[in-house]
Amino acid sequence: MRSYGEQLVERGLKRGRAQDVVRILIARGIQLDEQSRQRILMCRNLELLDQWFDRALNATRLGDVLDQ
Repeated sequence: MRSYGEQLVERGLKRGRAQDVVRILIARGIQLDEQSRQRILMCRNLELLDQWFDRALNATRLGDVLDQ
C-alpha cells in the first residue's frame, strides 16, 4: 500500500503530464475544443498520458494525439 505522500506525488505527476499535453498542443497551434481539453485534464492514467504526450510532440491535428 502506498503512503499518502506517494499518492500525492503520483497525482501531481498525472496532473502535470496532462497540463503538458495541453500546452504542447496549444504551442503547436492545434485547435483544442473544451471537451477534448477536459478529457486530457481529467485523465488519471499515466501510461495513456505519456502516450498522448509523445504523440503531441509531432501532431498536426488533435486526432493524431487522441484517436489512436
